[in-house]
Amino acid sequence: MIETVSVGTCNMDFIFRVPSFVRPDSEMNIEEVCVTPGGSAFNFAAWTESLGLHSGIVSVVGSDYYGKIIRDRLASVGVDTGGLSRGDKPTGMAFISVDAAGRRSIYSYTGANAELEIGEEECRYIESAGKVHLTGCYIEVALSVAGISEDISFSPGTLLAGYGLKALKPVVEKTEMMFLNDDELRSLTGLSVPSGALELLENGAGNVVVTHGPSGASFFSRGVRENLKVRGVRATDTTGAGDAFAAGFMVEWLGGSEPLRCLEAGHETATRAISRMGAF
Repeated sequence: MIETVSVGTCNMDFIFRVPSFVRPDSEMNIEEVCVTPGGSAFNFAAWTESLGLHSGIVSVVGSDYYGKIIRDRLASVGVDTGGLSRGDKPTGMAFISVDAAGRRSIYSYTGANAELEIGEEECRYIESAGKVHLTGCYIEVALSVAGISEDISFSPGTLLAGYGLKALKPVVEKTEMMFLNDDELRSLTGLSVPSGALELLENGAGNVVVTHGPSGASFFSRGVRENLKVRGVRATDTTGAGDAFAAGFMVEWLGGSEPLRCLEAGHETATRAISRMGAF
């Protein structure tokens, strides 16, 4: 049985290590190049599968060479690709510059990701799984998933958080576990920690996890708060760190672990992700 389905984007990531970000009308030497599958749904599914939770994916790639690479990579790590469709547009791409401090500058081409819709086949696929993780998609997709699932883990990311809490309330009400970083929390609620997390709980979220970059993460539920403080880890590439954190957390959570242990597992997985080029 597929234990969790990840709904969202698949891309080919073109990652460039650079000494610093380029200024307009200038040129910068690239020190290292990494070309690898990515995208939030890909990252979550690949990490959860590698951590022992059998995973599937609902996403769209192109009928091109990059789409084949993504499909083959997912299959090679054991992710079920029964919900991965082929679209008419080319596979989505992300061009990511990473500077010496591990910071990122990203140019994204949506491509086939724009064709993701939750139709009858996607509904059946999602309903066949134990859990659904919603991440990196259009608001129409998020609302459709919320209409068919009562048990969502949700990483809205920058795009969806920007719609605000009023627009996303139907999704938040169906969310068992919500993952945001500090900036996304402020964008979504207009509030910082802890007020923003408490606002999400008041609007129906079951539990909220807020990551604080290199300084740790916090867990909030009704009557329970946990804070994980960590020493900063030198980042080689922070691409996909949030997806890795969510995957590590959810594997422990679904296994019945206490919130603090789940935070630790999320941090451990994110640390593995940022220690190398590429999200997985």
